[in-house]
Amino acid sequence: MLILTTAVTAGALTLTACGSRDDKGGAEKGGDGGNVTVTIGLDAPLTGELSALGLGIKNSADLAVKTANEKSYVKGVTFKLESLDDQAQPSSGQQNATKFVADKTVLGVVGPLNSGVAESMQKVFDDAKLVQVSPANTNPSLSQGINWSGGEKKRGYKSYFRTATTDAIQGPFAAQYVFKEAKKTKAFIIDDKKTYGAGLAGTFKGEFEKLGGKVVGTQHINPDTKDFSAVATQVKSSGADVVYYGGEYPAGGPLAKQIKAAGAKVTVVGGDAIFSPEYVKLASPAAADGDIATSVGAPIETLPSAKEFLANYKAKGYKEAYEAYGGYAYDSTWAIIEAVKKATEGNGGKVPERAKVVEAMQGVSFEGVTGSVAFDEFGDTTNKQLTVYKVEGGAFKPVKSGTFGG
Repeated sequence: MLILTTAVTAGALTLTACGSRDDKGGAEKGGDGGNVTVTIGLDAPLTGELSALGLGIKNSADLAVKTANEKSYVKGVTFKLESLDDQAQPSSGQQNATKFVADKTVLGVVGPLNSGVAESMQKVFDDAKLVQVSPANTNPSLSQGINWSGGEKKRGYKSYFRTATTDAIQGPFAAQYVFKEAKKTKAFIIDDKKTYGAGLAGTFKGEFEKLGGKVVGTQHINPDTKDFSAVATQVKSSGADVVYYGGEYPAGGPLAKQIKAAGAKVTVVGGDAIFSPEYVKLASPAAADGDIATSVGAPIETLPSAKEFLANYKAKGYKEAYEAYGGYAYDSTWAIIEAVKKATEGNGGKVPERAKVVEAMQGVSFEGVTGSVAFDEFGDTTNKQLTVYKVEGGAFKPVKSGTFGG
Protein backbone atom coordinates (compact mmCIF):
# COMPACT_ATOMS: atom_id res chain seq x y z
CA MET A 1 0.00 0.00 0.00
CA LEU A 2 1.39 3.41 -1.03
CA ILE A 3 1.67 5.87 1.82
CA LEU A 4 2.07 9.51 0.86
CA THR A 5 1.68 12.38 3.31
CA THR A 6 -0.52 13.19 6.28
CA ALA A 7 -1.03 16.32 8.31
CA VAL A 8 -2.38 16.52 11.84
CA THR A 9 -4.22 19.70 12.67
CA ALA A 10 -5.72 20.31 16.11
CA GLY A 11 -5.59 16.59 16.84
CA ALA A 12 -7.49 15.64 13.71
CA LEU A 13 -6.45 13.59 10.73
CA THR A 14 -6.20 15.27 7.33
CA LEU A 15 -6.07 12.55 4.71
CA THR A 16 -4.11 13.15 1.53
CA ALA A 17 -3.77 9.63 0.14
CA CYS A 18 -5.08 6.11 0.54
CA GLY A 19 -3.34 4.56 3.51
CA SER A 20 -2.53 7.77 5.37
CA ARG A 21 -3.06 7.66 9.09
CA ASP A 22 -2.61 9.67 12.29
CA ASP A 23 0.26 8.62 14.53
CA LYS A 24 -1.89 9.27 17.62
CA GLY A 25 -4.48 6.79 16.47
CA GLY A 26 -6.68 7.94 13.68
CA ALA A 27 -8.07 6.24 10.65
CA GLU A 28 -7.20 5.01 7.20
CA LYS A 29 -8.55 6.30 3.92
CA GLY A 30 -10.82 3.69 2.43
CA GLY A 31 -11.50 2.80 -1.13
CA ASP A 32 -15.23 3.50 -1.05
CA GLY A 33 -15.72 7.00 -2.33
CA GLY A 34 -13.28 8.68 0.03
CA ASN A 35 -14.67 7.32 3.28
CA VAL A 36 -12.26 6.98 6.17
CA THR A 37 -11.94 3.46 7.59
CA VAL A 38 -12.13 3.22 11.38
CA THR A 39 -11.31 -0.14 12.93
CA ILE A 40 -13.09 -1.45 16.00
CA GLY A 41 -11.12 -4.19 17.70
CA LEU A 42 -12.71 -7.18 19.37
CA ASP A 43 -11.08 -9.43 21.94
CA ALA A 44 -12.79 -12.61 23.18
CA PRO A 45 -12.21 -16.36 23.49
CA LEU A 46 -12.93 -17.45 19.92
CA THR A 47 -11.52 -20.93 20.46
CA GLY A 48 -11.43 -23.18 23.50
CA GLU A 49 -14.00 -24.04 26.14
CA LEU A 50 -15.55 -20.56 26.36
CA SER A 51 -15.76 -20.04 22.62
CA ALA A 52 -19.56 -20.34 22.59
CA LEU A 53 -19.76 -17.08 24.54
CA GLY A 54 -16.89 -15.50 22.63
CA LEU A 55 -18.32 -16.23 19.20
CA GLY A 56 -21.69 -14.85 20.26
CA ILE A 57 -19.89 -11.63 21.24
CA LYS A 58 -17.99 -11.51 17.95
CA ASN A 59 -21.07 -12.07 15.79
CA SER A 60 -23.07 -9.43 17.63
CA ALA A 61 -20.28 -6.88 17.29
CA ASP A 62 -20.05 -7.73 13.60
CA LEU A 63 -23.77 -7.09 13.23
CA ALA A 64 -23.41 -3.65 14.84
CA VAL A 65 -20.59 -2.72 12.47
CA LYS A 66 -22.53 -3.93 9.43
CA THR A 67 -25.63 -2.01 10.57
CA ALA A 68 -23.68 1.23 11.04
CA ASN A 69 -22.15 0.92 7.58
CA GLU A 70 -25.46 0.06 5.90
CA LYS A 71 -27.04 3.14 7.48
CA SER A 72 -23.98 5.35 6.81
CA TYR A 73 -24.44 6.22 10.47
CA VAL A 74 -21.26 8.27 10.77
CA LYS A 75 -20.82 10.52 7.76
CA GLY A 76 -17.59 9.85 5.92
CA VAL A 77 -16.69 6.80 8.04
CA THR A 78 -16.67 3.11 7.20
CA PHE A 79 -16.24 0.82 10.19
CA LYS A 80 -14.28 -2.42 10.13
CA LEU A 81 -14.20 -5.12 12.81
CA GLU A 82 -10.87 -6.75 13.66
CA SER A 83 -11.25 -9.78 15.95
CA LEU A 84 -8.50 -11.41 18.01
CA ASP A 85 -8.71 -14.61 20.07
CA ASP A 86 -7.57 -14.43 23.70
CA GLN A 87 -8.50 -18.07 24.53
CA ALA A 88 -9.61 -16.73 27.94
CA GLN A 89 -5.93 -16.27 28.86
CA PRO A 90 -4.68 -12.98 30.40
CA SER A 91 -1.31 -13.23 28.63
CA SER A 92 -3.02 -13.56 25.25
CA GLY A 93 -5.32 -10.69 26.07
CA GLN A 94 -2.38 -8.44 26.86
CA GLN A 95 -0.68 -9.37 23.60
CA ASN A 96 -3.88 -8.63 21.71
CA ALA A 97 -4.20 -5.26 23.45
CA THR A 98 -0.68 -4.38 22.30
CA LYS A 99 -1.59 -5.36 18.72
CA PHE A 100 -4.68 -3.16 18.76
CA VAL A 101 -2.71 -0.21 20.11
CA ALA A 102 -0.13 -0.62 17.35
CA ASP A 103 -2.83 -0.42 14.66
CA LYS A 104 -3.48 3.31 14.43
CA THR A 105 -6.82 2.80 12.67
CA VAL A 106 -8.26 1.22 15.84
CA LEU A 107 -10.31 3.79 17.75
CA GLY A 108 -12.06 1.43 20.17
CA VAL A 109 -12.05 -2.16 21.39
CA VAL A 110 -14.95 -4.39 22.42
CA GLY A 111 -14.17 -6.99 25.09
CA PRO A 112 -12.96 -9.03 26.72
CA LEU A 113 -15.25 -11.69 28.16
CA ASN A 114 -13.21 -12.52 31.25
CA SER A 115 -12.48 -10.11 34.09
CA GLY A 116 -9.05 -11.68 34.59
CA VAL A 117 -8.19 -10.99 30.97
CA ALA A 118 -9.42 -7.41 31.33
CA GLU A 119 -6.99 -6.85 34.20
CA SER A 120 -4.10 -7.59 31.84
CA MET A 121 -5.38 -5.23 29.14
CA GLN A 122 -6.54 -2.11 30.97
CA LYS A 123 -3.20 -0.34 31.42
CA VAL A 124 -2.13 -1.07 27.84
CA PHE A 125 -5.27 0.61 26.51
CA ASP A 126 -5.26 3.43 29.04
CA ASP A 127 -1.64 4.36 28.31
CA ALA A 128 -2.58 4.59 24.63
CA LYS A 129 -5.83 6.45 25.42
CA LEU A 130 -7.72 3.78 23.49
CA VAL A 131 -11.29 3.25 24.64
CA GLN A 132 -12.36 -0.24 25.75
CA VAL A 133 -15.96 -1.35 26.31
CA SER A 134 -16.63 -4.81 27.73
CA PRO A 135 -19.99 -6.52 27.29
CA ALA A 136 -19.30 -9.11 29.98
CA ASN A 137 -16.79 -8.12 32.68
CA THR A 138 -18.49 -8.07 36.09
CA ASN A 139 -15.69 -7.79 38.67
CA PRO A 140 -16.16 -4.43 40.47
CA SER A 141 -12.44 -3.76 40.97
CA LEU A 142 -11.92 -3.22 37.24
CA SER A 143 -13.73 0.10 37.43
CA GLN A 144 -13.88 0.95 41.14
CA GLY A 145 -10.46 -0.17 42.39
CA ILE A 146 -9.33 -2.99 44.67
CA ASN A 147 -10.77 -1.34 47.81
CA TRP A 148 -14.28 -0.88 46.41
CA SER A 149 -15.88 -3.24 48.94
CA GLY A 150 -14.61 -1.09 51.81
CA GLY A 151 -16.27 1.97 50.37
CA GLU A 152 -13.08 3.41 48.86
CA LYS A 153 -14.07 3.52 45.21
CA LYS A 154 -11.46 4.88 42.82
CA ARG A 155 -11.49 4.70 39.05
CA GLY A 156 -8.12 3.54 37.83
CA TYR A 157 -8.54 3.70 34.05
CA LYS A 158 -10.56 6.37 32.29
CA SER A 159 -10.53 4.42 29.03
CA TYR A 160 -12.38 1.44 30.54
CA PHE A 161 -16.18 1.09 30.24
CA ARG A 162 -18.65 -1.80 30.39
CA THR A 163 -22.28 -2.48 29.48
CA ALA A 164 -22.67 -5.38 31.95
CA THR A 165 -23.49 -4.65 35.56
CA THR A 166 -21.07 -5.73 38.28
CA ASP A 167 -20.83 -8.53 40.81
CA ALA A 168 -21.28 -5.96 43.57
CA ILE A 169 -24.92 -6.27 42.53
CA GLN A 170 -25.07 -9.75 40.97
CA GLY A 171 -23.79 -11.72 43.98
CA PRO A 172 -26.15 -10.10 46.52
CA PHE A 173 -29.04 -10.32 44.03
CA ALA A 174 -28.49 -14.09 43.84
CA ALA A 175 -28.21 -14.37 47.63
CA GLN A 176 -31.52 -12.61 48.13
CA TYR A 177 -33.28 -14.93 45.71
CA VAL A 178 -31.69 -18.06 47.14
CA PHE A 179 -32.47 -17.18 50.76
CA LYS A 180 -35.80 -15.38 50.49
CA GLU A 181 -37.50 -17.12 47.58
CA ALA A 182 -35.78 -20.47 47.08
CA LYS A 183 -35.72 -20.82 50.92
CA LYS A 184 -32.18 -22.20 51.02
CA THR A 185 -30.40 -21.55 54.32
CA LYS A 186 -27.20 -23.64 54.27
CA ALA A 187 -24.69 -22.85 51.54
CA PHE A 188 -21.49 -24.51 50.45
CA ILE A 189 -19.48 -21.96 48.46
CA ILE A 190 -16.97 -22.95 45.78
CA ASP A 191 -14.88 -20.80 43.46
CA ASP A 192 -12.28 -21.35 40.75
CA LYS A 193 -9.75 -18.87 42.22
CA LYS A 194 -10.03 -16.61 39.15
CA THR A 195 -10.75 -12.88 39.33
CA TYR A 196 -14.37 -13.28 38.29
CA GLY A 197 -15.23 -16.44 40.21
CA ALA A 198 -13.62 -15.55 43.52
CA GLY A 199 -15.05 -12.03 43.44
CA LEU A 200 -18.57 -13.19 42.67
CA ALA A 201 -18.51 -15.90 45.34
CA GLY A 202 -17.34 -13.32 47.87
CA THR A 203 -20.21 -10.94 47.20
CA PHE A 204 -22.73 -13.79 47.39
CA LYS A 205 -21.29 -14.98 50.70
CA GLY A 206 -21.44 -11.54 52.30
CA GLU A 207 -25.09 -10.98 51.49
CA PHE A 208 -26.16 -14.57 52.26
CA GLU A 209 -24.70 -14.35 55.76
CA LYS A 210 -26.16 -10.88 56.25
CA LEU A 211 -29.61 -12.28 55.50
CA GLY A 212 -29.16 -15.01 58.11
CA GLY A 213 -27.95 -17.85 55.93
CA LYS A 214 -25.24 -20.19 57.17
CA VAL A 215 -22.13 -21.01 55.16
CA VAL A 216 -21.41 -24.65 55.99
CA GLY A 217 -18.31 -24.99 53.85
CA THR A 218 -16.03 -23.27 51.36
CA GLN A 219 -13.64 -24.69 48.81
CA HIS A 220 -11.51 -23.69 45.82
CA ILE A 221 -11.13 -25.84 42.74
CA ASN A 222 -8.76 -26.05 39.80
CA PRO A 223 -11.17 -25.73 36.86
CA ASP A 224 -8.75 -27.48 34.53
CA THR A 225 -8.82 -30.83 36.35
CA LYS A 226 -12.47 -31.76 35.81
CA ASP A 227 -12.22 -34.27 38.67
CA PHE A 228 -14.22 -32.79 41.53
CA SER A 229 -14.99 -35.97 43.46
CA ALA A 230 -13.26 -34.75 46.62
CA VAL A 231 -15.23 -31.53 46.86
CA ALA A 232 -18.42 -33.38 45.89
CA THR A 233 -17.95 -35.63 48.92
CA GLN A 234 -17.40 -32.58 51.12
CA VAL A 235 -20.60 -30.99 49.88
CA LYS A 236 -22.60 -34.14 50.63
CA SER A 237 -21.28 -34.42 54.19
CA SER A 238 -21.73 -30.70 54.91
CA GLY A 239 -25.51 -30.80 55.02
CA ALA A 240 -25.75 -27.94 52.54
CA ASP A 241 -29.01 -27.40 50.68
CA VAL A 242 -27.42 -25.08 48.10
CA VAL A 243 -24.04 -24.82 46.41
CA TYR A 244 -22.92 -21.45 45.12
CA TYR A 245 -20.27 -21.70 42.41
CA GLY A 246 -18.17 -18.72 41.40
CA GLY A 247 -16.78 -19.72 38.04
CA GLU A 248 -17.57 -20.57 34.43
CA TYR A 249 -19.62 -23.30 32.75
CA PRO A 250 -16.75 -25.54 31.49
CA ALA A 251 -16.02 -26.51 35.10
CA GLY A 252 -19.42 -25.62 36.56
CA GLY A 253 -21.29 -28.25 34.54
CA PRO A 254 -19.06 -31.20 35.47
CA LEU A 255 -18.90 -29.95 39.06
CA ALA A 256 -22.69 -29.94 39.36
CA LYS A 257 -22.92 -33.38 37.78
CA GLN A 258 -20.40 -34.89 40.20
CA ILE A 259 -21.97 -33.22 43.24
CA LYS A 260 -25.38 -34.67 42.35
CA ALA A 261 -23.85 -38.07 41.57
CA ALA A 262 -22.28 -38.11 45.04
CA GLY A 263 -25.76 -38.01 46.49
CA ALA A 264 -25.90 -34.39 47.62
CA LYS A 265 -29.45 -33.10 47.41
CA VAL A 266 -28.60 -29.53 46.55
CA THR A 267 -29.38 -26.79 44.08
CA VAL A 268 -26.32 -25.46 42.31
CA VAL A 269 -26.35 -21.71 41.78
CA GLY A 270 -23.95 -19.54 39.80
CA GLY A 271 -23.56 -16.28 37.94
CA ASP A 272 -23.70 -15.19 34.32
CA ALA A 273 -20.71 -17.34 33.33
CA ILE A 274 -22.74 -20.53 33.81
CA PHE A 275 -25.77 -19.09 32.05
CA SER A 276 -25.34 -21.03 28.83
CA PRO A 277 -26.85 -24.12 27.21
CA GLU A 278 -23.35 -25.56 27.49
CA TYR A 279 -23.73 -25.73 31.28
CA VAL A 280 -26.81 -27.93 30.94
CA LYS A 281 -25.07 -30.17 28.40
CA LEU A 282 -22.00 -30.62 30.58
CA ALA A 283 -23.98 -31.24 33.76
CA SER A 284 -26.59 -33.32 31.90
CA PRO A 285 -30.19 -32.10 31.77
CA ALA A 286 -31.23 -34.47 34.57
CA ALA A 287 -28.51 -33.35 36.98
CA ALA A 288 -28.90 -29.68 36.08
CA ASP A 289 -32.66 -29.65 36.60
CA GLY A 290 -33.57 -26.96 39.12
CA ASP A 291 -30.14 -25.32 39.07
CA ILE A 292 -30.05 -21.53 39.01
CA ALA A 293 -28.01 -18.85 37.26
CA THR A 294 -28.19 -15.10 37.44
CA SER A 295 -27.28 -13.00 34.43
CA VAL A 296 -27.02 -9.34 33.55
CA GLY A 297 -30.07 -7.50 32.30
CA ALA A 298 -33.44 -8.86 31.29
CA PRO A 299 -33.92 -11.67 28.75
CA ILE A 300 -33.50 -9.84 25.46
CA GLU A 301 -36.13 -12.07 23.86
CA THR A 302 -38.68 -10.22 26.04
CA LEU A 303 -37.46 -6.69 25.28
CA PRO A 304 -39.13 -4.57 22.59
CA SER A 305 -35.76 -2.83 22.19
CA ALA A 306 -34.20 -6.13 21.06
CA LYS A 307 -36.66 -7.06 18.31
CA GLU A 308 -34.62 -5.54 15.50
CA PHE A 309 -31.39 -7.09 16.80
CA LEU A 310 -32.97 -10.54 17.00
CA ALA A 311 -34.42 -10.29 13.50
CA ASN A 312 -31.20 -8.98 11.98
CA TYR A 313 -29.04 -11.57 13.74
CA LYS A 314 -31.20 -14.31 12.27
CA ALA A 315 -31.26 -12.69 8.84
CA LYS A 316 -27.45 -12.47 8.69
CA GLY A 317 -27.26 -16.23 9.18
CA TYR A 318 -24.65 -16.41 11.91
CA LYS A 319 -23.84 -20.03 12.68
CA GLU A 320 -23.44 -19.55 16.43
CA ALA A 321 -26.01 -18.31 18.94
CA TYR A 322 -25.66 -14.79 20.37
CA GLU A 323 -25.58 -16.40 23.84
CA ALA A 324 -25.71 -14.46 27.12
CA TYR A 325 -23.73 -11.41 26.00
CA GLY A 326 -24.87 -10.87 22.41
CA GLY A 327 -27.09 -7.89 23.17
CA TYR A 328 -24.40 -6.37 25.37
CA ALA A 329 -21.75 -6.90 22.69
CA TYR A 330 -23.93 -5.14 20.15
CA ASP A 331 -24.48 -2.26 22.57
CA SER A 332 -20.77 -2.09 23.46
CA THR A 333 -19.90 -1.84 19.77
CA TRP A 334 -22.61 0.70 19.14
CA ALA A 335 -21.35 2.76 22.09
CA ILE A 336 -17.96 3.00 20.33
CA ILE A 337 -19.71 3.96 17.09
CA GLU A 338 -21.67 6.65 18.95
CA ALA A 339 -18.48 7.96 20.59
CA VAL A 340 -16.70 8.13 17.24
CA LYS A 341 -19.71 9.97 15.79
CA LYS A 342 -19.86 12.42 18.67
CA ALA A 343 -16.11 13.08 18.64
CA THR A 344 -16.03 13.47 14.85
CA GLU A 345 -18.92 15.92 14.80
CA GLY A 346 -17.21 17.91 17.55
CA ASN A 347 -14.02 18.01 15.52
CA GLY A 348 -15.24 19.68 12.36
CA GLY A 349 -16.21 16.44 10.69
CA LYS A 350 -12.70 15.02 10.93
CA VAL A 351 -12.03 11.73 12.73
CA PRO A 352 -10.17 12.75 15.91
CA GLU A 353 -7.39 11.12 17.87
CA ARG A 354 -8.15 8.31 20.32
CA ALA A 355 -8.23 10.50 23.44
CA LYS A 356 -11.20 12.44 22.06
CA VAL A 357 -13.13 9.19 21.61
CA VAL A 358 -12.46 8.28 25.25
CA GLU A 359 -13.80 11.69 26.31
CA ALA A 360 -16.86 11.30 24.10
CA MET A 361 -17.63 7.85 25.51
CA GLN A 362 -18.26 9.25 28.97
CA GLY A 363 -21.22 11.21 27.63
CA VAL A 364 -22.64 8.53 25.32
CA SER A 365 -26.32 7.77 25.93
CA PHE A 366 -28.71 5.88 23.67
CA GLU A 367 -31.47 3.28 23.63
CA GLY A 368 -29.79 0.00 22.82
CA VAL A 369 -30.69 -3.64 22.42
CA THR A 370 -30.56 -4.18 26.19
CA GLY A 371 -32.31 -0.93 27.12
CA SER A 372 -30.83 2.42 28.06
CA VAL A 373 -27.06 2.55 27.57
CA ALA A 374 -25.05 5.14 29.51
CA PHE A 375 -22.10 5.17 31.89
CA ASP A 376 -21.56 6.48 35.42
CA GLU A 377 -18.50 8.19 36.85
CA PHE A 378 -16.66 4.85 37.04
CA GLY A 379 -17.40 3.81 33.47
CA ASP A 380 -19.95 1.29 34.71
CA THR A 381 -23.32 0.86 33.07
CA THR A 382 -26.23 2.73 34.61
CA ASN A 383 -28.47 -0.26 33.79
CA LYS A 384 -28.42 -2.39 36.97
CA GLN A 385 -31.07 -4.95 36.04
CA LEU A 386 -30.47 -8.68 36.52
CA THR A 387 -32.44 -11.88 35.92
CA VAL A 388 -32.67 -15.21 37.72
CA TYR A 389 -32.87 -18.27 35.46
CA LYS A 390 -33.74 -21.83 36.44
CA VAL A 391 -33.08 -25.02 34.48
CA GLU A 392 -36.43 -26.55 33.57
CA GLY A 393 -36.92 -29.17 30.88
CA GLY A 394 -33.27 -29.07 29.89
CA ALA A 395 -32.99 -25.31 29.40
CA PHE A 396 -32.60 -22.13 31.43
CA LYS A 397 -35.94 -20.33 31.85
CA PRO A 398 -36.29 -16.82 33.33
CA VAL A 399 -38.07 -16.77 36.68
CA LYS A 400 -37.41 -13.26 38.02
CA SER A 401 -36.00 -9.95 36.81
CA GLY A 402 -35.19 -6.95 38.92
CA THR A 403 -32.46 -5.02 40.68
CA PHE A 404 -30.63 -5.70 43.94
CA GLY A 405 -32.97 -4.96 46.79
CA GLY A 406 -35.86 -4.60 44.38
